[in-house]
Amino acid sequence: MASIISSFIILFLILQDSCYCFRSPLSVFKRYQESPSTLSNGCSGPTRPVMSPDSSDFTLDVRMPGVTPTESDTYLCKSYPLPLKDEAYVVDFRPHANMDTTHHMLLFGCGSPASNEEYWDCGAGPCTDKSSIMYAWARNAPPTKLPKGVGFKVGGNSGIKHLVLQVHYGDAKAFQDKHKDCTGVTVQITPERQPLIAGIYLLMSMDTVIPPGEKAVYADIACQYEKPTMHPFAYRVHTHQLGQVVSGYRIRNGKWAPIGRQSPQLPQAFYPVEDPLEVRPGDILAARCVFTGQGRTSSTYIGGTSSDEMCNLYIMYYMDAAHASSYMTCVRNGDPKLFQHIPEIANIPIPVSPDMMMHHGHHNDLKEPEARNIQKQPKREEEEVLDQGYHLEEDIDWPGVNLNLGQVSGLALDGNNNLVIFHRGDHVWDANSFDGKYVYQQRGIGPIEESTILVVNPNSSAILHSTGRNLFYLPHGLTVDGDGNFWVTDVALHQVFKLGPYGAPLLTLGVAFQPGSDRRHFCQPTDVAVDPITGNFYVADGYCNSRIVQYSPHGVFIMQWGEETSLRVAKPGEFSIPHSLAMIPDHGQLCVADRENGRIQCFQAETGRFVKEIKHKEFGSKVFAISYISGGILFAVNGKSYLDSMPVQGFVMNYSSGEILSSFVPVRKTFDMPHDIVSSEEGTVFVGDAHADIVWKFSPSEIDQHRSVKKDGFEVEEITETEILETHVRTRPKSNTTAKEQHHEQAKQTMIPQNKIGVPLILIITLLIIPVVVLVAIAIFIRWRKGRIYGGMYQAVATYRRDDFPSS
Repeated sequence: MASIISSFIILFLILQDSCYCFRSPLSVFKRYQESPSTLSNGCSGPTRPVMSPDSSDFTLDVRMPGVTPTESDTYLCKSYPLPLKDEAYVVDFRPHANMDTTHHMLLFGCGSPASNEEYWDCGAGPCTDKSSIMYAWARNAPPTKLPKGVGFKVGGNSGIKHLVLQVHYGDAKAFQDKHKDCTGVTVQITPERQPLIAGIYLLMSMDTVIPPGEKAVYADIACQYEKPTMHPFAYRVHTHQLGQVVSGYRIRNGKWAPIGRQSPQLPQAFYPVEDPLEVRPGDILAARCVFTGQGRTSSTYIGGTSSDEMCNLYIMYYMDAAHASSYMTCVRNGDPKLFQHIPEIANIPIPVSPDMMMHHGHHNDLKEPEARNIQKQPKREEEEVLDQGYHLEEDIDWPGVNLNLGQVSGLALDGNNNLVIFHRGDHVWDANSFDGKYVYQQRGIGPIEESTILVVNPNSSAILHSTGRNLFYLPHGLTVDGDGNFWVTDVALHQVFKLGPYGAPLLTLGVAFQPGSDRRHFCQPTDVAVDPITGNFYVADGYCNSRIVQYSPHGVFIMQWGEETSLRVAKPGEFSIPHSLAMIPDHGQLCVADRENGRIQCFQAETGRFVKEIKHKEFGSKVFAISYISGGILFAVNGKSYLDSMPVQGFVMNYSSGEILSSFVPVRKTFDMPHDIVSSEEGTVFVGDAHADIVWKFSPSEIDQHRSVKKDGFEVEEITETEILETHVRTRPKSNTTAKEQHHEQAKQTMIPQNKIGVPLILIITLLIIPVVVLVAIAIFIRWRKGRIYGGMYQAVATYRRDDFPSS
């Protein structure tokens, strides 16, 4: 009887544990508007739903109301009533949390919350009736993406009238300064009926015991599935400190088909199911968690505190709306005979590089004897090879050097690893291009008539696709996002453009041919970087401004930072031509090639807070462009300078330490004005030269081919660490300048005032073939629906938009 009662208690605790993303611009806008509403608890943000400007969707902030936990392992709940009674669908989640204070959080849907208080101790549970887990976050996980047409049904006859946020605060020491915490999640809700309903299937262990010192302990769970067919599309693993790997499978006719496998020491997000499958009645769903008891001096049990352990596998699925279930669980121990046939890979821990491991602060507060028992981990394979160096050599057989190009201003790689080139055709940036006020003087010659954007096979250099005719005057920066969209800048137009994969304009920022420094204007913007996790994008602005400007995915201004270099020795956050950008998604950072200061500055992408500077004498006085690949490698190219005699070359650096691992130069010809650089995850590097009108290709040398194989083997385990529900998470630094630009910019320095997750291709094709009449009918319906359901909410949004929406 005691064990039964104990099991029910454990089940209760586990149930408590149990942001391409369409990212509404308002979900970001509402947090960064110029005069945000501030609640009495000190948390900023809207107190009501925020409408999307171009649809009937709205966002709702679900957050803790400024709490200050006083005890470790505190579970707090906060309820939010849905702002509508009719049927609606949650289609997006964006977390606002940090593992320094929050162990994990969950979002439940329920009919009646367990309390009517402003917030309450979750010992009473989140709901008085059935609770459905809709979202889970831990360890600085990025947003979750739901497929098109899939949503969690709420309101109406769903039984869900409230959203209840549960937050587990780990170490109370994080609140020694008595600050108020507003952890939570922004949800996007649409009233438009979704044909597929999302749900969560949770497999969890109830009674696993991890003996001290045991090298490997298995927790196995398995249940036969008897509901209507479901389609898993994402999964999330959860353990505490001792978990090494969690794997999930569908078993049919004795064959084990993988659903997902991941290290719980990485950001605990919902990762995509890589090989689509379906689960039919009669199939078996199975999961195994691998733990280690090494470093522990006593047994560890399943439980609700951070010193206990958990073994949870969340499967996010969709089902046909006609017979959907929103939440199912499996807590049955797996049959040992069944698990004799589990694939061997399920028993192999996933290596996690130290800079990717997400340690909780309170986990480091081990008692001294126990801390001494933890063995020091040996260096991992990819670290050892990095220490040996990383050497690039020109691919002298690559025919791309013979492409007929104008000044090459920007490079990127698309989702298929094809090289994308942005060049100026027959236009040239020279001393006659601009007047003293940065107004373009050669409008009369018209835009570049040839294709300025070329998609090129990275091996044969054959042109696969081209676009950008009669659009640009002086191309500069280029990046390609996860959905294949081109983000480019034009320094003559003083504008930033987002183009679809086939060149259709999707977004325009800035006013054509009008330089400026306010929210509606740019002054010779140089580059764009897109955050693969949040969808926010950043503009480097530019030659005559010295700032980084952050926007929401739909182009809503969020914030800016930076100012002109004022002293001989530049301070952090000061720029002299921020020329190239690179996202560092592993760390949530944005790095800037601060060109004329000859350095690289890195910042927290969300806040603009300065993190570090990378500067070497080998750079000389100029750093033109940078690129980053997962695994911690940063590439850069410098440029000619009249102030020093440093050779023009490329650099390979360890991002964490900033150390130069090696340098590289071409064999054929020499670098003249290397204007942009881009790198593939396999280590291949392309450099575009704006004076030589050429693109070079560099590949790892033979010793590094060995490294690349090792890295690839490692990344088979680690690749999804940063590719959270995105097909590829890749940073592609971009734009830069020409030799003639250099002369122009030097003359310009005396004049500059002293001052700072996309749509899949198949969806695009589908949309293009939908009859126009259907689109018109849908637009009319949406307008009618908006007016009927939300009424006066538009006036508030209109006010926001007048103040904060940039001109397009």
